Amino acid sequence: MIYCVSPNPALDHTLVVPSFKQGHVMRAVSSLSAAGGKGLNVARAAQVLGAKTHSFCFLGGRMGKTIAELARQEALEGTWTWIEGETRTCVIIAVEGTGEASVINEQGPGVTALNWTNFSQSIMADLTQVTDICFSGSLPPNSPLEMFVDLVKAVRDAGKRVWVDTSNAPLHAALPINGITIKINGDEAGDILNKTVNTPHLAVLAALEFQSRRTGNVVITLGKDGAVMVDETGRWWAKPPPIIVKDPIGSGDSFLAGLVTAISLGQAANVALQHAVAAGAANATTVGGGDFPLETFNRILAETTLQAL
Repeated sequence: MIYCVSPNPALDHTLVVPSFKQGHVMRAVSSLSAAGGKGLNVARAAQVLGAKTHSFCFLGGRMGKTIAELARQEALEGTWTWIEGETRTCVIIAVEGTGEASVINEQGPGVTALNWTNFSQSIMADLTQVTDICFSGSLPPNSPLEMFVDLVKAVRDAGKRVWVDTSNAPLHAALPINGITIKINGDEAGDILNKTVNTPHLAVLAALEFQSRRTGNVVITLGKDGAVMVDETGRWWAKPPPIIVKDPIGSGDSFLAGLVTAISLGQAANVALQHAVAAGAANATTVGGGDFPLETFNRILAETTLQAL
């Protein structure tokens, strides 16, 4: 069982347009509404890949009820911590035939320390069947950062593999926590280390520097150039084949789902990296975060290269 923790979920509303011109009226050729936010995308993709998942989110208002219903329709099991306010909507505009996408994220409703206590208790209530716990996305406004850190440490101390994919203050707070794996992209790594991280070689050096700072394992994604992982077994680079991109949104979440699912099923870390890269690429060939055909994943996986660095 994989727990997918998404404190700041959203109704993801994707509009596919033939072209995008700022200040002009445009008509969508298709649209999609889905239970979204990074953690729910991870759960969706992990289930495509054969994992059993359970999601945890703060939800509020009419939009929160809509997300809960959409998740139920997709068989995305979850435990929802209900709060005051209205869960956010995120609008994604994908340009047909170009692979370009723009995202407008609402901030989301604020939460209280009591909300976080209830949220944490729901996650910690029963970990007996859980192997991996993914923390994905931003935190809602007013979230006590120390409570997020305490929750990450608590599930780590319970003996679970912990994966963190966040940004800004929560990312900086998670970096000193040893015994976990942090997934970031090259730009994020470069900003933290104050250097350029845009090639596999530079990503390996960045991962080693993170480890020298006592950060846990770090996986660095590089877009179309795949991803790099450095752990006790070696230094690995996986790269997908060329693909036709329809909508890249959710590819990082699908990457994490591929990585965690493979690890949970007993694959070696380097093979899991290959699965992760293939899942991220498969996601980019479809519209909607974490939703891609299994046969597309398998086809891309067969052509995804893996090499030691």
